[in-house]
Amino acid sequence: MRNIGILTSGGDSPGMNAAIRAVVRKAIYHDVRAWGINYGFSGLLNNDIHPLEIGDVGDIIHRGGTMLYTARCEEFKTKEGQEKAVRHLRDAGMDALVVIGGDGSFQGAQVLNDLGFPTIGVPATIDNDVPGTDFTVGFDTALNTVIEAIDKIRDTATSHERTYVIEVMGRDAGDLALWSGLADGAETILIPEQPYDMDDTVHRLVRGHKRGKKHSIIIVAEGAASGVEFGKEIQERTGFETRVTVLGHIQRGGSPTAFDRVLASRLAAHAMELLLNGKSGRLVGMLANQIVDQQIGNALQKPHHIDENMYRLSQELSI
Repeated sequence: MRNIGILTSGGDSPGMNAAIRAVVRKAIYHDVRAWGINYGFSGLLNNDIHPLEIGDVGDIIHRGGTMLYTARCEEFKTKEGQEKAVRHLRDAGMDALVVIGGDGSFQGAQVLNDLGFPTIGVPATIDNDVPGTDFTVGFDTALNTVIEAIDKIRDTATSHERTYVIEVMGRDAGDLALWSGLADGAETILIPEQPYDMDDTVHRLVRGHKRGKKHSIIIVAEGAASGVEFGKEIQERTGFETRVTVLGHIQRGGSPTAFDRVLASRLAAHAMELLLNGKSGRLVGMLANQIVDQQIGNALQKPHHIDENMYRLSQELSI
């Protein structure tokens, strides 16, 4: 194990740079050369590969985004593209690859490993939807960004006595909506893992209004419903002045929290340890604050589950 490639793929998330830094410095510590691949699998197919020295990853642990950039790549989904990627890795003298990203990225990592090229996955996505780990790199930062935004919206909701519908990201996972809704005392939380009842939502709003409640916050996960359409129906059925805020890509940016920096460093270092010990085709994660790993294929077959106890608690506390 003399040369390690690193790439980031899929949507960016805060903490990716911390993970890159950990891989590079762990590699150098063990006399292994680290190589960065720009623009994910697309850069791999275009041979956009360059060496990474210890100074190249200095002063990046606090920066959001990814210094290696990221991009989608349709060509890599083809058999020819996948074989080309392996060929480029071998021609560049790479012995193994660390892929930092989400479930889509790990499908690519699994393909490379199946083609005989040792690959390890590090989960980094704000969606927190990778099975086999309690948290993914970037989720905590995105969550705190959402909470800060909701706190500010609540101030104006109180001032104008309005109902606010806030749409958050998460694709098909409701973690961002559930955690932020519980943390900010939202009256209603819509997540894709649980069916919602519009009649119940309206009932909650009217009940609160009758007891003197002047404003309400509703959190909608993008995979559950359109915040805009949901807000329109709320106003039509209740007559309450309703505003909608779609937080969008602001949730992806920002300096990573201490939790995400530490998580990224621990996961990426473990990825390097696996490769140094001759293991590949693994996905690292954290369960009960312990760093673990599992076969990538096993992880991809597992569905993402929401914490149903947290969901029930959010309903009980929002009476």
